[in-house]
Formats: sequence, structure tokens, C-alpha cells
Amino acid sequence: MTEQSGRERRRPANDGPRAAARNRAALIAAAREICAEQGLEAPLSAIARRAGVGQGVLYRHFPDRASLVSAVLEENVRQVEQAAEAEDAALPGLLGVLTWHLAESAAFIGLLHADRTGGGSATTAHTHPSALSDRVQHSLRTHLPPGHPLSAEDLELAVAMVSAAVVGPTREDRQRRALAAWRLLGVEVGPVQPFDG
Repeated sequence: MTEQSGRERRRPANDGPRAAARNRAALIAAAREICAEQGLEAPLSAIARRAGVGQGVLYRHFPDRASLVSAVLEENVRQVEQAAEAEDAALPGLLGVLTWHLAESAAFIGLLHADRTGGGSATTAHTHPSALSDRVQHSLRTHLPPGHPLSAEDLELAVAMVSAAVVGPTREDRQRRALAAWRLLGVEVGPVQPFDG
């Protein structure tokens, strides 16, 4: 029996599709973290390193920066939509999920300020920002109770105003500012957390 080389002994088993799904999820999570820290133009190599994969794996899943940003934003929007579809969904809870994503993702803030004229940077042009922003607004409007201090039109403006206030070096700073902005608008916000339904 011949001894295997060190490289062959350390090679992990090929999990096929499960590994691909795991790698994609890790890349999206890493992209959200890195972009929150360094902005949308953060090096893709840093995202791959944070996800624990090589750059080849990153490019296999996301051929360019725009497709990676699009995947991150799609996940943000999908969580807001899932929270809206929950059996016990109410506006304060939805605003808590929205606020969590605002504090977590600088790219998500940019999405809610999408240029509706069709302009925008090359990074966000691929993401169809106005369609994603419309999906968020629709999820919120469907749970706007009668007699709420905000009308449907005011709600969109309130989200834009709060997202503009979400600045700060840490996630806690950004969350604190978002909650202060909602308070100034007289809007109740539920627990600030991701949707895990």
C-alpha cells in the first residue's frame, strides 16, 4: 500500500450540490458583512476569504460584482416579504425586520434610495433597484393599519428618511440612529431582528 501525499489526505470529500449551496450562502453572508464594513466596492478577494472559499468558487456562483450585490439585496428583500407573509404579521414587526436589515447592510440602504430614473452606478444597475424597493414598500403597505399616523405615501417617505439616518461605524450605532428616527416620526417598531420564520 502506498502512502498518500499530504495534499490528498487533507482534501475534503466532495459534497456536490450541498457544498455548492453552502458556499453560495457563505458568500452572500460574507458579502453582506464585508460590504457593511467597507462599502459596495470592497475587494471580492476579501469576500471569498471571509466565506472560506477560493475566488474561483466566488466567480462560479457570481460572475461579477453586480450579481453578488443583487443576491445580497434579494435576500434582504425576501426576508421582509417573508415577515409580511407570516401569520401574525403586523407593521411594527415588519419595521423591526426592515430596521435590522438597514443597520446590517449599506447596500440595502442604497436600494431604498434607488434612482427611479434608470441611472445609478454600474454596481447597482444589474440589481433592478426600483423593483426591489417596490417589493419592500408593497410588503409594508399591505400591513398599514387603518388610522395609522402615516399614509401609504408617507410610509415610503418615512422609510427613506429613516434609512438616510442609518449611519455610524458600528451596527449598534446604526440601529440606535434608526430607532431614534422612527421615534421622531412617532412610529412604533417591533424587535429589531432578522426574520427567522
